Amino acid sequence: MSDADEEERRKREEKEKKKADVRKRLEAASKANKPKGKGFMTPERKKKLRLLLRKMAAEELKKEQEKKAQERRRIIHERIGEAKTLDGANEPKLQTMIKEYYKRAYKLEEDKYDLEYEVRQKDYQINELSIAVNDLRGKFVKPALKKVSKYDQKFAKMNMKMLKAAELNFRTTLKTVEKDKFKIEEDGKEKPEW
Repeated sequence: MSDADEEERRKREEKEKKKADVRKRLEAASKANKPKGKGFMTPERKKKLRLLLRKMAAEELKKEQEKKAQERRRIIHERIGEAKTLDGANEPKLQTMIKEYYKRAYKLEEDKYDLEYEVRQKDYQINELSIAVNDLRGKFVKPALKKVSKYDQKFAKMNMKMLKAAELNFRTTLKTVEKDKFKIEEDGKEKPEW
């Protein structure tokens, strides 16, 4: 048995040597692939990079805001036009200016109405298309139901029963009248045939 134990121990040692050898090769390969010393980001460098990115983003944001402001000013100037001076203007000139302003206001109201109409049409189309999509998907919008109290229905039924009972009581309390008592007697005159 001692030979078997020695054989087993020797095999284990060989396996251990092979494992250690493989481990050394893998460590050497991973060290060779890593950059030497200065290649990784230090926390200080990361902080500087973040600050730089924030500054660049702030500058871009300012530029974008300036562009929007210029575009807005341009559109307002285009829509309003040049301010007209009233100094030294006589009555016919004032009338023509007023007519121009009136025409411009009229045109703008027309455009506003047209745009509102288009918006309503598009909203309607969007609604119709969303309904069609929901129909195709099989999803249906459940309408909001009105909340009804159980007690209201019971009271309504009771009121109906009471009205019917009151009607019956009214009929039963009426006096019976003999028909012959109030009959008008005719003297044998014949009735005309018309």
